[in-house]
Amino acid sequence: MNLKRIVKNLVKNFLEAGDLALQLRDRGLEKKIKSDNTPVSNGDLEVNKFITDKISQVTPDLPIISEETSDNKDNINLKDFWLIDPIDGTYDYINNLDEFTINAGLIINNRPVAGLIYAPAKKRMFYSYGKGSAFEHKKDETINLSNKPSKKSKKLKFISYSTKIKPEIQKIYDDLGVKENIRMKSSLKFCVVATGEYDGYVAEPRAHEWDIAAGHAILEHSGGTVTDFEGNEILYGKKDLKNPSIILKNKNIL
Repeated sequence: MNLKRIVKNLVKNFLEAGDLALQLRDRGLEKKIKSDNTPVSNGDLEVNKFITDKISQVTPDLPIISEETSDNKDNINLKDFWLIDPIDGTYDYINNLDEFTINAGLIINNRPVAGLIYAPAKKRMFYSYGKGSAFEHKKDETINLSNKPSKKSKKLKFISYSTKIKPEIQKIYDDLGVKENIRMKSSLKFCVVATGEYDGYVAEPRAHEWDIAAGHAILEHSGGTVTDFEGNEILYGKKDLKNPSIILKNKNIL
């Protein structure tokens, strides 16, 4: 499997999906609440169809699990598959904010081997296809995040998904020496940790595999790490597709 070819072929499709998402939002989105009490829009669904179709053309033999469909979610024997979150950060998307992302992570042997994340409103495209091959593309420039010089942060800045820091997370902050945190809800957090704009992220068990797979690949391939609270590797294709606890660290604090 030529991961570089697969990912490079999909980058242009993600840029097109981002344009589609913004066009639909400009026209006015149709919104509803799902059974799990989270919002969804016609934009989520149309981007999901667009991305799923493109990925199916590139890798027709690989199953796809997406947040917005029921396909393959009950298959507990998957080892090689795609995880898609067509719009991560739907709240931002439907409220004309700019942190929402379009995501796809390729899982081989239950591990993330490639990832694509696009933040259309910020015009930031991230992708990876192996160790040392994590990139950000913006405007006419492509930056290899893996080649950025490692620089120890004097004041560790972490990202949190909430302004209320739970005691178990605060303990990890204290152990690591985290002095500052900002709130960010979408998978963009993985990308800005990979770039070195922030140093890490900590969360107790929450969300689903499609929320983190693409970012996991990008951060790990940039030289950072993704583990649970005990330092264990995070694998994919679990029965309920739920995430364990998670700690992201960029290469500057390893």
